[in-house]
Amino acid sequence: MNHTSYPRGAHRMVVGISGATGIAYGIRTLQVLKAAGIETHLVMSRSARLTLSYESDLTTAQVQELADFHYSPEDVGAPIASGSFRTRGMIVAPCSVKSLAQIAVGTCDTLLARAADVTLKERNRLVLMVRETPLTLTHLRNMTTVTENGGIIAPPVPAFYTRPKGLDDVIDQSVGRALDLFGIDSETFPRWGEPAVPAQAPTSAPTTPRPLAQSAVHA
Repeated sequence: MNHTSYPRGAHRMVVGISGATGIAYGIRTLQVLKAAGIETHLVMSRSARLTLSYESDLTTAQVQELADFHYSPEDVGAPIASGSFRTRGMIVAPCSVKSLAQIAVGTCDTLLARAADVTLKERNRLVLMVRETPLTLTHLRNMTTVTENGGIIAPPVPAFYTRPKGLDDVIDQSVGRALDLFGIDSETFPRWGEPAVPAQAPTSAPTTPRPLAQSAVHA
């Protein structure tokens, strides 16, 4: 927890990372948003911290350093728990079916679930990169409920017309498409019908921090 003061009027986004496999999506999201000059407020669930230890060489502290502000999942008094704290919206990357269920029901028993609920009630954009398959009827119903409340379910499903050369390209395309929903162009993946990304454009390094100057993103 390091919330002390917050500039008014700055572009802000809340980033939630839950315990589903695919921690690289959350890490890459933080990298792209930082390069875009978007102020990020991060909350990682306890399960996300466990997943991180399996899927990345980064520590929790190193992931937190990618964000401008970070909070404990139990810190329900954090600024992002209030609707008066203005943000551009919230993305949960990856989003577990547990977090999906909490958000659908509106339990608000963790900061991640509370921040998502606040995002919905304020009619701001909420994007959930649900990373689970196959899906039960309960999962599908929870997705329907979130959608009916204004949220967007955006599973990280890769597009192969981009001819990805590796996992980094796949992650960049999924994260880039999710950030499109906030009006943020990551410029890190080819788009259908448009020229390919220039050769000097950055490629992702989802498990290793890299200089932000290597990314070119426009809000």
